[in-house]
Amino acid sequence: MPEITLIPNDVYNQELIQQAHPPDWINPTPNGRYNLLVIGGGSAGLVCAVGAAGVGAKVALVEKHLLGGDCLNTGCVPSKSVIRSAKVMGEIQKAADFGVHVPAGVTADFGQVMTRMRRIRADISHHDSAQRFADMGIDVFLGEGKFTSETTFAVGNKTIEFKKAVIATGSRAANLPIPGLAETGYITNETFFQLEERPLRLAVIGAGPIGSELAQAMQRFGSQVSIFDIIPQVLGREDAEAAAIVQAQMEKDGMTLFLEANISQVRQTEAGKIIEFTINDQTNSLLVDEILLAVGRRPNVESLDLEAAQIGYTNKGVVINDTLQTTNKNVYAAGDVALSYQFTHTADAAARIVLQNALFLGRQKFSSLTIPWVTYTDPEVAHVGLYPADAAAQGIEIDTFTTYLHEIDRGRADGEEAGFVKIHVKKGSDKILGATIVGSHAGDMISEVTLAMVGGLGLKTIQQVIHPYPTLAEAIRKCADAWNRTRLTPTVAKLFDKWLAWNR
Repeated sequence: MPEITLIPNDVYNQELIQQAHPPDWINPTPNGRYNLLVIGGGSAGLVCAVGAAGVGAKVALVEKHLLGGDCLNTGCVPSKSVIRSAKVMGEIQKAADFGVHVPAGVTADFGQVMTRMRRIRADISHHDSAQRFADMGIDVFLGEGKFTSETTFAVGNKTIEFKKAVIATGSRAANLPIPGLAETGYITNETFFQLEERPLRLAVIGAGPIGSELAQAMQRFGSQVSIFDIIPQVLGREDAEAAAIVQAQMEKDGMTLFLEANISQVRQTEAGKIIEFTINDQTNSLLVDEILLAVGRRPNVESLDLEAAQIGYTNKGVVINDTLQTTNKNVYAAGDVALSYQFTHTADAAARIVLQNALFLGRQKFSSLTIPWVTYTDPEVAHVGLYPADAAAQGIEIDTFTTYLHEIDRGRADGEEAGFVKIHVKKGSDKILGATIVGSHAGDMISEVTLAMVGGLGLKTIQQVIHPYPTLAEAIRKCADAWNRTRLTPTVAKLFDKWLAWNR
């Protein structure tokens, strides 16, 4: 079994490895046919393994790298730890707006920021440790494996027989065929967290969630960050008004944005890395010290020998139906390797569907889920359900109700100048079809709207909910109040006026 190494080789990374891929781990001898084989020890795989073991199933879990997957090691946990430090710097930079005068020259110690991140990651890794799962009765196999038939999977020289299996091998950072980029070298989210020194000049290629989050953090840590994308806005999939707010904050932070840019070449010089690009047919170049590539994800399917198990796949991942079943009826897939919604919470939800459908003959459908997501820039952008363009494509007419955070008292007190709550309902009704929230706590606020959608509750119900004063969540109720006022049609208004006159 190849030895796992992490940079830097400090006490925290050693602790992480000891939990997530112990160097002295001895794979067990396969124990007959397993009720469930789980391939991949990330968010989806671990939920499947723990859930199945919890109901008495015989479970085998295979992981070739680090247990915990992308979320623990190169995604959610390390990125949010770093972003939290960056948010402190953001608060310091605008402290004077709140009457707090911070001495000039306050800086972030990037080395300490990254050490803190590794400490937090190592501490959380105990929850995803190989020994913990073994103690639950799960047979944990560490190492690379592949299918050898429709019902067998090999790890090294050991063959695992299964009745049902789930593929949860996740995804990795995608690359771009930009001339000279590979030769010049770059980092991705998978290597970003190995940094010990802050690049003075950083280019970020890709203004999606990962690129935008890390770009803003690095700018606040003191790097001069330039961000590139071929589309005309950051966070291209998001509401244009929401993206504009984030973009304005990025520019206020000091970032340089090269949007609608086409990169033609990257080359290494003694002075640094040069990016050559065009915008509006104008040729430009930029000298940087490091390049972060953040242009999406690619599914991890290549080494699994899916053909041996009669499992279909494309360059977008494993082919599944709405019950998460692959073309092999005994094999399911969950998480980034198969889903277009590549979030930890979606992987968790999909894993629960797999457990019901694979072990209990369920027919639960992935399409029945209501999935929110959050981009952890400052301010945050949270969304759930349909965008107006989605509704239009489906022929659904909508009404939209928007409350800006500066219109509510807590928003004014907190200095939330540009955020908003925007809720879309089916035209002529209170049925919520989607929502976007922009603000410092948007990720927490979106859950109220998501709960309402899942429970089949509309703006009529939200309008009746007492929201504590003063909170930013009042903006959600004010959207409901705005909907409620539309019920006062001219006819109803006349009748109401007559009733008031009669009761004077």
